[in-house]
Amino acid sequence: MKHTIQQVFRSGKFVLGFSIFSAILLIVIFYPMFVKDSPLAILGQGTFFPPGIYVNVYDSMSSTAYTLNLPDAAAKRVANKLSEEDRLSIKEWLVAAGIPESEIDTTDTAKLLGQWSANFDPKKSIPGMTNARRNYFIRLNTSLKGLLSTEGATISQTNPETNELEQVDTVNQKDYVNVGEVANTRILLLGTDNFGRDILTELVAATRVSLQIGFVAGLIATLIGLTLGLLAGYIGGLIDDIIMFVTNLFTVIPTFVLLILISFSIGQEQRGAFTIAVVIGLTSWVWTARAVRSQVISLRNRDHVNLSKLSGHSIVHIILNDILPYIASYVIMALILQISSGILAEAGLSILGLGPRTTEVPTLGLMMNWAMIYQAHILGNWWAYLPVLVTIALITFSMNLMNTGLDQVFNPALRD
Repeated sequence: MKHTIQQVFRSGKFVLGFSIFSAILLIVIFYPMFVKDSPLAILGQGTFFPPGIYVNVYDSMSSTAYTLNLPDAAAKRVANKLSEEDRLSIKEWLVAAGIPESEIDTTDTAKLLGQWSANFDPKKSIPGMTNARRNYFIRLNTSLKGLLSTEGATISQTNPETNELEQVDTVNQKDYVNVGEVANTRILLLGTDNFGRDILTELVAATRVSLQIGFVAGLIATLIGLTLGLLAGYIGGLIDDIIMFVTNLFTVIPTFVLLILISFSIGQEQRGAFTIAVVIGLTSWVWTARAVRSQVISLRNRDHVNLSKLSGHSIVHIILNDILPYIASYVIMALILQISSGILAEAGLSILGLGPRTTEVPTLGLMMNWAMIYQAHILGNWWAYLPVLVTIALITFSMNLMNTGLDQVFNPALRD
């Protein structure tokens, strides 16, 4: 056993795959110990907040202000509120309003905003413009007010005695605060999803649940396939015919189609994570059974098995002691592939809306489903789906690397 383990960990592919998978497991285990927020807790009153450090605006006003003379601050402020798309939209409206296109320079911000301020009329009807487009221009006009102003912003509050607004402070354009001095800040490394939930916390919880689904589904599929394969391969005869008939029947029906039908028939309310794992396991054992059967057929007439038969040992004893140890390495490799397939199957089901119920726990597939429903891929909100894709890819890639490494160790034909 010690020699076998040493051989396994000498395989570069297995070590790389094992390292990636172990890192994922460590993150899944230790992250919740430090971040105790609920993965489904709604933090933001909005959708798809981009990744970054979020500072409470109210608390930042009471923090110590520092004056910094940054020459590019004004340019960055303008670029942040006036994108290239907005400049082209302004040009589109001005041309439609009758301004000659030759007089419009989208690179001259001051001139462009001057033309916009002088000519924009929210009540003006332009032929062919939809209500949605008109509302966009109104919102754009609101966001551009005072964009080139060099004056500070006045902070006022109501005097309880006179019930009138009184100036209490002024925020200059060169005032900055130290993020570390602001009372309330929150780091959202991956932003928020369509419900305003922290994607990183949700991703860690979803990875844990998907791994649990994969392990349960993999164990069920491997146990069923191993049991049927051992019985069919060793006993043969009528038992073999019956098992292979059922196996061939499941082979004819596409596994994923069968999985979709069963999941749909269960209903949304009854589809928990464990239920989905069991369904995946019950529909994924076929290739394991066929592979184990072929392995057992090649072993059942070997000398040590015949000697055990002559010694009067029972069928169960022979299978468990004389056959199973010889295919144990193959069973482990099959289990690894079944776990990987189970995770991918859950992701596929959830993307179709047939995964675990959405109000209970997140899974990697459910996160993809939410991102697709709310068009994150169309809106360019990559943080809602790309980390999920990378996580699924890393899990399956690491498990396939481990499987390949084990195959090189235990398969004589692949040894160097």
